[in-house]
Amino acid sequence: IAVAFVMGAAFGAVVTSFTEGIVSPLIGLVFQADFNSLKYVIQAGVPDANGAITGEIAVLYGKFITAVINFIIVAFIMFLLVKGINKLKKKEAEAPVEAPAPSAQEVLLAEIRDLLRK
Repeated sequence: IAVAFVMGAAFGAVVTSFTEGIVSPLIGLVFQADFNSLKYVIQAGVPDANGAITGEIAVLYGKFITAVINFIIVAFIMFLLVKGINKLKKKEAEAPVEAPAPSAQEVLLAEIRDLLRK
């Protein structure tokens, strides 16, 4: 289970990188905006001496949408993985199980039975 946890975390990092590096710029190209910087400003901030805005209160819905896209990608990949594993297990279960060969004692008893019927 520990290996699965570590692999899941690594896979999550790969998906996050994919979303932030490839998906978000493509969506930004379509909507003409940086997807991660989309926000709704509740209270505007004040620029300080260095020009950085401080005291701004905003809802960062662009980052939330990016996280939702990450989740959907991970959930879809996990769905495909589980579906594939279940399909393999089903094939194994459907394989016909051959009846075990009768033991020497059973063969001898069957021959005796057949001789007694005659």
